[in-house]
Formats: sequence, structure tokens, C-alpha cells
Amino acid sequence: MDEVKRVNDAWTDIYYYLHMTHKESISHQAIRILQHLEKKGNLTIGDISKYMEISHNTASEHVKRLIHKGYVNKKRDNNDERRVYVFLSKLGLDIIHKHSRLDEEKLTAIFSSISPEQLQVVDQAFTILREEAAKCT
Repeated sequence: MDEVKRVNDAWTDIYYYLHMTHKESISHQAIRILQHLEKKGNLTIGDISKYMEISHNTASEHVKRLIHKGYVNKKRDNNDERRVYVFLSKLGLDIIHKHSRLDEEKLTAIFSSISPEQLQVVDQAFTILREEAAKCT
């Protein structure tokens, strides 16, 4: 499908040109875990293991490194002390923002240089894509 290739090429170009700059050294898997925590909230190691399709032990090691870096915190369930949840810290929120979002200053500059009609088309296209993508999970 030519449309799929065009969208994928456009997406990677957009991210390449408009991503935020960052200095932190962090693995792709760590970013995926942080992103999953951002989107889903408090999760267990088991939840992360299932989402990432990795063993429980591997997920646990990833989370330990994220806790050590200060990106993630953990807390025990008040009703079941055996259950431990992990969640993003303030620093983790900042890191995932830098590593997964587009630079707002660059976007603002682009949006101010295109017509209101073009901006509306961009907004509509991303809204449709987001809504349909949410159905895939």
C-alpha cells in the first residue's frame, strides 16, 4: 500500500526534523516502558512484562534501572501488600516528554507559517489517526 509507506515516511521525517533535543542516554526499551506508564498509569511488573513481551525478570531489571535513575517510583497496594505498582516520577515525566514529543517551538513556528485551513487539515488528520490507533490496542 502506497499510503502506508507515505504515512510511515512522513511520520519518520516529521519526528526526525521536529524531535526535541535531549542529553540523557536511555534505551529504546526504557522509553517504551516509560511511555506505557505515561499512557496507562500505575502498573505492575507483570503488566510491563506482558506489554513488552519480555520475561518478568527482564521487566523487573529494566524497572530497577529506571528506579535507580529516578524516572520511576514504586508503591505497595494498600489492600494487598504483595502487589507493587510502579509509576512515573516527575523526572520520568520530563524524560518521556523529551524523548517522545515534538519540539513545541518548532511546531509553533510551522503552524504560524501555514494557513488556518491547512492547520485545520493537520489537526483533523492527527485526530482521526489517533482515534483509529487507539482502537488497535
